[in-house]
Amino acid sequence: MISKAMTEALNEQMNFEFYSSTIYLSMSAYCNHKGLDGFASWFYNQYKEEMIHAMKMYDYILDQGHAVELAACPKPETDFGSALDIFETTLGHEREVTKRIYALVDLALEERDHGTNSFLQWFVNEQVEEESTVSSIIDKVKLVEGTGNGIFMLNNELGQRPAPATTV
Repeated sequence: MISKAMTEALNEQMNFEFYSSTIYLSMSAYCNHKGLDGFASWFYNQYKEEMIHAMKMYDYILDQGHAVELAACPKPETDFGSALDIFETTLGHEREVTKRIYALVDLALEERDHGTNSFLQWFVNEQVEEESTVSSIIDKVKLVEGTGNGIFMLNNELGQRPAPATTV
């Protein structure tokens, strides 16, 4: 059984994961509008991945016998600038998610909640991967920035990202 404080913190993070999904869906729409269908596909898959993360938290809260408390998500931005801008925004957002996950781990450790700590380790590992992937894309964007052919090739590469598995 998890504490009231942990339940509240997990609900908050679950809602932040839902918000993350809306940000990435907005980024996907922006890229589609700009003719970057590969970028749009990458962000659409990111949207789906964030929904999976939110639902993992949703299921965990329910499995622990607590109530899920859904909250309204803030409206995401709709204009993201250049390819570099959008991925730098993405990296900043992922770093915020990482900070929040680490705070949850700290709470689990403080409460000696070993089950929740174990559950959260999946998210810790996921965030290492998320930040690394986005940093790598930023490096590629910087290499090709200002060259239409380079952006075209990167757009094609990002469009090859497979959709996430529906269960994790």
